[in-house]
Amino acid sequence: MDEERSIEEILNTIGDEHARRVLAAISRNPRSAKELAGECDLSLPTIYRRLELLQEHELITERTAVAEDGNHYNIYECNFDSTVISLEDEEYKMRIYREENLPDRFGKLWDELGAESE
Repeated sequence: MDEERSIEEILNTIGDEHARRVLAAISRNPRSAKELAGECDLSLPTIYRRLELLQEHELITERTAVAEDGNHYNIYECNFDSTVISLEDEEYKMRIYREENLPDRFGKLWDELGAESE
C-alpha cells in the first residue's frame, strides 16, 4: 500500500456499502461493470464510480477481455487477499496482503538486495 494513503481513506472506501458489494462480487470471480451492475443491483454510473474509487486505492485491478465476437471490454478483480488493522505505539496501521506471483516476489527481493548493498 502506498504510504501516502491514510488509513482513513482506505477505511472510508471499504466503509462504503456499494464499494463493499462490488468487492464481494469480484472477490469470487472477475466481472465486467455490466455484470456487476446486475449482480449488485446498482446503476452503471454507481458501479463505475465505485470501481474508480477502488482502483484509486489499489484494491482492484482492471484488465481487458475479448468477447467471442471480437469486441473488447474491461473486467475487474480484487487484488488483495486480506487486510489487517493493528494498533502500534498509539497509532493505527493497516497492512493489505496481496497474492504475488513468484517472478514479482523475486524481482522485489532482488531490488531490496540491491538497495541494501549501495
